[in-house]
Amino acid sequence: MTENEQIKPESWLWHLLGLINPTIVMASNIVGGFWVASGVIYMLGLGPFLDMLFGRASKPKPPRESGRPFEALLYVHAFIQFATLGTLLYRASIDGSAWTTWVAALSTGISSGVSGIIVAHELGHTKKGSFSWWVGRLNLLSVMYLHFTTEHNFTHHKHVSTVKDPATARYGESLWWFVARTVPGQFRDAAAVHHRKGRTGFSNPVYRGLLLQIVLVGVMFAVLGPWITGAFLAQAAFAIFLLEYINYIRHYGLLREVGERQTEMHSWQSEERWSRWTLLELTRHPAHHLKASKPFWELQPYEDAPTLPSGYYGCFWIALIPPLWKRLVHPRIPQ
Repeated sequence: MTENEQIKPESWLWHLLGLINPTIVMASNIVGGFWVASGVIYMLGLGPFLDMLFGRASKPKPPRESGRPFEALLYVHAFIQFATLGTLLYRASIDGSAWTTWVAALSTGISSGVSGIIVAHELGHTKKGSFSWWVGRLNLLSVMYLHFTTEHNFTHHKHVSTVKDPATARYGESLWWFVARTVPGQFRDAAAVHHRKGRTGFSNPVYRGLLLQIVLVGVMFAVLGPWITGAFLAQAAFAIFLLEYINYIRHYGLLREVGERQTEMHSWQSEERWSRWTLLELTRHPAHHLKASKPFWELQPYEDAPTLPSGYYGCFWIALIPPLWKRLVHPRIPQ
C-alpha cells in the first residue's frame, strides 16, 4: 500500500465554505443599513485571520476520486452570482445614491470575484460552445469582462511569465501600476488574438462583446436609472480589480525568456486551507498552468514551487502597499 493510498482524499464538503460569503452578501443587501458592509468585513477583514487560523496541511491529500460534487458546486456558484446581483439592484433601488448602495456594491463585487470570475475561469477551460462554457460567458457578462476567456486561454497560458503576457506582473512593479497596465493590455491582446485569425472589425468577438456590454449598460440606465446602473458597474469594477490583484500575485517577478520551457517555478502557490477551500483551489496555480485541462479538484501542489507568504486573503493587504510587498516577497523569488 502506497503512502497516497493510506491518506484519504480531502472531503469536498470543505469547499462549501465558499458559499458563506455570497450568502452573507445577499442577506446584508436585503436587510440594508450598516449590514451592507458585512461582505467586505468578512472577506477582507476576517479572511486573512482565517487563513492563519486554518493553516496549511503538512502533506497534501491525494486527488479526489469523483468530481461530480465539485461540478455541481460550480453551477451553484453561477446561480448564486445572479441572485446576489439581484439583491444589489434591489438595495440600489431603495437607497439610491446613499453610501449603503456603494458599500453594498463593494461587498457584491467581492462575491462576484469568486462566484462570477473564478467560476467563469474554470468553466472557460471547458469545450467552447458547451453548456458549461456558456454559463461561464454569462458570468463574465455579469462583471463586464467578456474578453477574459480569450486572453487567458490563448495568451496567458502560452506566454505566462514572459514579456509577451500582459497578465504577468514584472519584478518591482506595484499592484497599482500593474492594474493600470494590464486591464487595457489584456483587452487589446484578446482583440489581437481574433484579428490574427482574420476576424477584423465587427466580426471580432471581442468587439462584439464590448458592444453587448455597452448595450446592456445603456438598457439598464434607461430602464432602471443611474443609481442601479452605477451600483452594477461598481461591483463589476471591484470584481475586475480583485481578479487582476490575483493575476498580480500569481506570477509576480517569476519571469522566463520567450521560448523557455514553463515549469512550476513560474507560478506562485499557496497551501493555506481557507484560501484553497473558498477560492476553488485557485491557489494551486503552478499545477493549473502545467495542465490547464485538469479540473480544479484534481490539482496538487509542487513541493519546490515558490510559495507566497500568506494565503490570497492575507496577501491582499500586503500587495496594496508596494514597499511591504517587495520586502516580504522578493526574498522568496527563486534565483
